[in-house]
Amino acid sequence: MGRLDGKVAMVTGGARGQGEAEVRLFAAEGARVVVCDVRDDEGKALAADLGDDVAYNRHDVSSEEEWDAAISFALERFGRLDVLVNNAGIAGGAPIAQHSLADYERLVAVNQVGVFLGIRAAIAPMTEAGGGAIVNISSGAGLRATKYMIGYAATKYAVTGMTAAAALELARYGIRVNSIHPGVIDTPMVAGTTPDAMKSMLKATPLRRMGQPEEIARVALFLASDESSYMTGAHVVVDGGITV
Repeated sequence: MGRLDGKVAMVTGGARGQGEAEVRLFAAEGARVVVCDVRDDEGKALAADLGDDVAYNRHDVSSEEEWDAAISFALERFGRLDVLVNNAGIAGGAPIAQHSLADYERLVAVNQVGVFLGIRAAIAPMTEAGGGAIVNISSGAGLRATKYMIGYAATKYAVTGMTAAAALELARYGIRVNSIHPGVIDTPMVAGTTPDAMKSMLKATPLRRMGQPEEIARVALFLASDESSYMTGAHVVVDGGITV
C-alpha cells in the first residue's frame, strides 16, 4: 500500500470499467484522484463512495475548453498534478465501405484528439510539480490490424505513435509517457460484442479468457508509480497473448 502516496492523479473515462478500477486502485494506494467522465451519476457515486480524496469532474475529452477546466479543477482541489491516465475511449466498427464519416470523426475526436489534448494539458502542471507520468490507454488494435475496425484501429495506432513522440519530447521535463495495450477486457464497452465475435476473440487469445479491469489497473498503477521511473516510451501489452 502507499505506492502513490502524495501524488495527484486524473483518470479520464474514470466512472466505470477500466477507469473505475484504476480510480479505486490509485485511491487505495494513497493518491488523490480526479475522476473525469461524462457519466455524471456513476462518476459522482464513485467519488462519494471513495471519500474526500476522490473528486468527480464532468469532462468531455474531445473539448479543448473542458481540458482547461479539468486541469484547473484538479489544481484548485488538490494543488498539483502528477499522474494522468488517458483512459477515455469509445469503440465502433463497420466494413470500410459502410463506415460513415461521422462515426469515423467521432472515434478520432474521443480516442485520438482526446489523448492529444490530455498530453498537452498535463505538461504545465506536471513540469511545475517537478515531473509526472502519463499513461495512455491504447489497444491491441493499436499494434495489430483488425478488420472491420478501421476507425478504431486508426485512433489506437495514433495513441501508440503519440506516446512515443511525447516520451521523446517531454523527458526533459521529467514527464514519462507510456501506453497500455489491452486485449479483450470484461467492461461495459465490450459487453455489446456479439456472441460469435466474442467466441472468435477468445479463441484467438492463448489464455482463453477475458481480462479483468483490475488487471489493467495494476499495470497502470505500476506505470504511474515511481517503480517505473526508468520507463518512458514503452508500449505494454496486456492481452492474454493475442498479439504474440
